[in-house]
Amino acid sequence: QVQLVESGGGLVQAGGSLRLSCAASGRTGSMYTMGWFRQAAGKERDFVASINWSSGGTNYAGSVKGRFTISRDNTENTVYLQMNSLKPEDTAVYYCASRYYVGEYQFWGQGTQVTVSS
Repeated sequence: QVQLVESGGGLVQAGGSLRLSCAASGRTGSMYTMGWFRQAAGKERDFVASINWSSGGTNYAGSVKGRFTISRDNTENTVYLQMNSLKPEDTAVYYCASRYYVGEYQFWGQGTQVTVSS
Protein backbone atom coordinates (compact mmCIF):
# COMPACT_ATOMS: atom_id res chain seq x y z
CA GLN A 1 0.00 0.00 0.00
CA VAL A 2 1.04 3.57 -0.72
CA GLN A 3 -0.41 6.62 0.97
CA LEU A 4 -0.39 9.92 -0.90
CA VAL A 5 -0.91 13.42 0.46
CA GLU A 6 -1.14 16.41 -1.88
CA SER A 7 -0.49 20.03 -1.00
CA GLY A 8 0.07 23.36 -2.72
CA GLY A 9 -3.28 24.11 -4.30
CA GLY A 10 -4.93 27.48 -4.09
CA LEU A 11 -6.27 30.50 -5.95
CA VAL A 12 -4.13 32.21 -8.58
CA GLN A 13 -4.72 34.70 -11.38
CA ALA A 14 -4.43 33.68 -15.00
CA GLY A 15 -0.81 33.68 -16.08
CA GLY A 16 0.40 32.85 -12.61
CA SER A 17 2.15 29.80 -11.22
CA LEU A 18 1.61 27.16 -8.56
CA ARG A 19 3.60 24.16 -7.44
CA LEU A 20 1.82 21.07 -6.19
CA SER A 21 3.52 18.49 -4.01
CA CYS A 22 2.60 14.90 -3.30
CA ALA A 23 4.28 13.05 -0.46
CA ALA A 24 4.22 9.27 -0.67
CA SER A 25 4.59 6.85 2.25
CA GLY A 26 4.25 3.13 2.74
CA ARG A 27 5.61 0.63 0.21
CA THR A 28 7.16 3.25 -2.02
CA GLY A 29 10.15 1.17 -3.04
CA SER A 30 8.11 -0.80 -5.57
CA MET A 31 6.49 2.19 -7.26
CA TYR A 32 6.58 2.16 -11.06
CA THR A 33 4.96 5.48 -11.92
CA MET A 34 3.52 8.49 -10.18
CA GLY A 35 1.11 10.79 -11.90
CA TRP A 36 -1.11 13.82 -11.64
CA PHE A 37 -4.73 13.88 -12.75
CA ARG A 38 -7.37 16.59 -12.54
CA GLN A 39 -11.12 16.76 -12.42
CA ALA A 40 -13.04 19.91 -13.22
CA ALA A 41 -16.55 20.38 -11.89
CA GLY A 42 -19.01 18.26 -13.82
CA LYS A 43 -16.31 16.56 -15.88
CA GLU A 44 -14.42 13.31 -15.82
CA ARG A 45 -10.98 12.97 -14.31
CA ASP A 46 -8.24 13.54 -16.87
CA PHE A 47 -4.57 12.64 -17.05
CA VAL A 48 -2.16 15.56 -16.62
CA ALA A 49 1.36 14.17 -16.29
CA SER A 50 3.32 11.15 -15.11
CA ILE A 51 6.88 10.27 -14.18
CA ASN A 52 8.66 6.95 -14.07
CA TRP A 53 9.90 6.58 -10.53
CA SER A 54 13.23 4.95 -11.42
CA SER A 55 14.18 6.50 -14.77
CA GLY A 56 12.54 9.90 -14.39
CA GLY A 57 10.96 9.64 -17.82
CA THR A 58 7.90 11.89 -18.17
CA ASN A 59 4.65 12.12 -20.10
CA TYR A 60 2.26 15.05 -20.42
CA ALA A 61 -1.22 15.73 -21.66
CA GLY A 62 -1.18 17.93 -24.73
CA SER A 63 -3.11 20.67 -22.96
CA VAL A 64 -0.35 21.22 -20.39
CA LYS A 65 2.80 20.41 -22.36
CA GLY A 66 5.22 23.30 -22.22
CA ARG A 67 3.47 24.87 -19.23
CA PHE A 68 3.58 22.15 -16.56
CA THR A 69 6.61 20.20 -15.34
CA ILE A 70 6.50 17.03 -13.28
CA SER A 71 9.52 16.08 -11.20
CA ARG A 72 10.39 13.82 -8.30
CA ASP A 73 12.65 13.62 -5.31
CA ASN A 74 13.33 9.95 -4.66
CA THR A 75 15.01 10.61 -1.35
CA GLU A 76 11.93 12.44 -0.05
CA ASN A 77 9.42 10.19 -1.86
CA THR A 78 7.79 13.29 -3.23
CA VAL A 79 6.53 14.22 -6.68
CA TYR A 80 5.96 17.80 -7.78
CA LEU A 81 3.90 19.50 -10.44
CA GLN A 82 5.15 22.95 -11.38
CA MET A 83 2.34 24.78 -13.17
CA ASN A 84 3.17 27.94 -15.10
CA SER A 85 1.12 30.19 -17.37
CA LEU A 86 -2.03 28.99 -15.71
CA LYS A 87 -5.34 29.41 -17.48
CA PRO A 88 -8.91 29.46 -16.13
CA GLU A 89 -9.48 26.11 -17.84
CA ASP A 90 -6.81 24.61 -15.55
CA THR A 91 -9.23 25.05 -12.65
CA ALA A 92 -9.87 21.62 -11.14
CA VAL A 93 -9.21 19.33 -8.23
CA TYR A 94 -5.75 17.86 -8.80
CA TYR A 95 -5.06 14.31 -7.69
CA CYS A 96 -1.78 12.52 -7.19
CA ALA A 97 -1.70 8.81 -8.01
CA SER A 98 0.78 5.96 -8.07
CA ARG A 99 1.00 2.42 -9.40
CA TYR A 100 3.28 -0.59 -9.07
CA TYR A 101 3.02 -1.66 -12.71
CA VAL A 102 1.63 -0.71 -16.12
CA GLY A 103 -2.13 -0.37 -15.99
CA GLU A 104 -4.56 1.43 -13.77
CA TYR A 105 -3.29 3.61 -10.98
CA GLN A 106 -3.86 1.83 -7.70
CA PHE A 107 -3.36 4.52 -5.09
CA TRP A 108 -4.84 8.01 -4.97
CA GLY A 109 -4.51 11.09 -2.82
CA GLN A 110 -7.41 13.12 -1.51
CA GLY A 111 -6.98 15.90 -4.05
CA THR A 112 -6.14 19.59 -3.84
CA GLN A 113 -8.16 22.42 -5.38
CA VAL A 114 -6.57 24.71 -7.95
CA THR A 115 -8.60 27.73 -9.01
CA VAL A 116 -7.41 30.09 -11.74
CA SER A 117 -9.25 33.38 -12.02
CA SER A 118 -9.48 35.35 -15.24
